[in-house]
Amino acid sequence: MNNLAESTQEYEQVFQIDQPAIEVGILGPQDKFVSLLEQGMEVTLNPFGGNLKVSGRREDVKLTIDVFHALVNLLQQGIHLHSTDIVSAMKMAHRGTLEYFADLYSETIIKDRKGRAVRVKNFGQRQYVNAMKHNDITFGIGPAGTGKTYLAVAMAVAALKRGEVERIIVTRPAVEAGESLGFLPGDLQEKVDPYLRPIYDALNDILGTDHTQRLMEREIIEIAPLAYMRGRTLDGAFVILDEAQNTTNAQMKMFLTRLGFGSKMVVNGDISQIDLAHGVRSGLVSAQRILNDIQSIKFVRFSAEDVVRHPVVARIITAYEEHATKKVSKDKKTSKEE
Repeated sequence: MNNLAESTQEYEQVFQIDQPAIEVGILGPQDKFVSLLEQGMEVTLNPFGGNLKVSGRREDVKLTIDVFHALVNLLQQGIHLHSTDIVSAMKMAHRGTLEYFADLYSETIIKDRKGRAVRVKNFGQRQYVNAMKHNDITFGIGPAGTGKTYLAVAMAVAALKRGEVERIIVTRPAVEAGESLGFLPGDLQEKVDPYLRPIYDALNDILGTDHTQRLMEREIIEIAPLAYMRGRTLDGAFVILDEAQNTTNAQMKMFLTRLGFGSKMVVNGDISQIDLAHGVRSGLVSAQRILNDIQSIKFVRFSAEDVVRHPVVARIITAYEEHATKKVSKDKKTSKEE
């Protein structure tokens, strides 16, 4: 009983900050990280002077203080913090792996167009990046917001800059995601381009818009619908298939057998967001079963816990997953009763 009372009782602790720059680093410009920290750690933060008062349940407050120490450690190394870094620290604190937080920043994948280091944000992303390094084909399976597309593009650009590949090819199936492509003006390429927006955004963020455009004009970077891959052998290329949950078995086999010498493939998708017609089996779902034990092919599975967006996004994904699980259980129960 005493333990229960202690866990629900309001508790306060003050975290001392020696330098204004450290305070800005932890709380963000204009304190923009405060609401993020309050929601993610379920505490209340009150900055005053060189102190930061943390209020809430004892275990939440203690965990928040641990997060602050981890963030200060990075700031003292000259690492500039973003919202995703705050989210990563909070998630690792809740998982009990905060002691490994600094290790995530030991390696830089590439510098973006503004000179900022692109690094992994959690253990799931580290597994994913290591898989891309050491395998010919890597499958990244999990919900949106886990960094699958962005990290694949970052690894592709890094490989191109090091001369490990001669070109980058990005593709996705032209499947309508609950909306109709037919009414859109233009040819197939122009219709599919909006659906490839995350790829363009990642390339523009890392290389800059002008540089990306020049590389596309020289066909060093190619972005195209999956149908354009048929009949080709892709040598010396870093090839990314996005939204792979919307491939059929035949399309998946066609794509994977395009792999050429000196090439790498990354196949990304979210099997909870399949937009194929009812009764059509997803090539990504089948690939997990068919290719699971093949050498040089690695499957990395992400969960809602790996989402590096706003904490509420992870909760939304978890809520939908729980709802889907309950619905399946209810449907099974109903069918048995019938």
